[in-house]
Amino acid sequence: MHPPHRRPPRPLPQKRVERNQARAQTPDDARMPLSGHLGELRSCLVKSLLAVAAAFALCFAYVEAIFFFLADPLLRLQIPGLTLIGTGVPEAFFTKLKVAFIAALFLAYPVILRQSWKFIAPGLYEHERRHARRFVLFGTLFFLLGAWFCYAVVFSAGFGFFLGRYQAIQIRPAIRIGEYLSFSANLLLAFGIIFELPVLSYFLTRVGLIHHRMLIGQFRYALILIFLLAAVLTPPDIVAQILLALPLLLLYGVSIAVSYLARVK
Repeated sequence: MHPPHRRPPRPLPQKRVERNQARAQTPDDARMPLSGHLGELRSCLVKSLLAVAAAFALCFAYVEAIFFFLADPLLRLQIPGLTLIGTGVPEAFFTKLKVAFIAALFLAYPVILRQSWKFIAPGLYEHERRHARRFVLFGTLFFLLGAWFCYAVVFSAGFGFFLGRYQAIQIRPAIRIGEYLSFSANLLLAFGIIFELPVLSYFLTRVGLIHHRMLIGQFRYALILIFLLAAVLTPPDIVAQILLALPLLLLYGVSIAVSYLARVK
């Protein structure tokens, strides 16, 4: 006995097929209402702030050790007569708060980057998410690498150069704690951020937003922005600005090379 004949399933209309394919390729962000966006943003901000608060409490408990860690590149130079001074009654207390907050930002940076990724991810396509996951990992590593390079190399060379001018004219340097911390913290954050340029260049190239020819064509504008950034982050001294601008220019060149290698063929 033969089984009953069954009709083959009716094919879906072409418009419905195209609609289903488009829906599969549409980011989740496009289907999320405004209230969902605001709720996700609030959640990410709260978690980031909690991470900073927890890191701040931990860093404040060890603030003296962190302070001597930051001051070590300066004290290691053994400049004759060099002293760190405070010129105000509450300066020691606010210096501790500042040191703890700076250290907390570094400690909580992976969490902040992770929460930023969670907020941005729904607005990306699947192939963009794959590259963005790498950006979160390597972005954290390169941020810490930039801060380490600043601490291990730039501090020693920069402080040695500037404080050596005191010795040349036989003046004993007395440096305010607040000014030293502001200067060193700005440099640490600046180098941590600028070391993200190659990683950001790779990600934006892979998702098709930039390419190496664009970076080459915009070099003159990048040069102006680099020196403006160096002027903001360093004291009003042309040598200090050049010391910061040179690594920025080098990393911009590395970003062009990374963009060329990461181009979508």
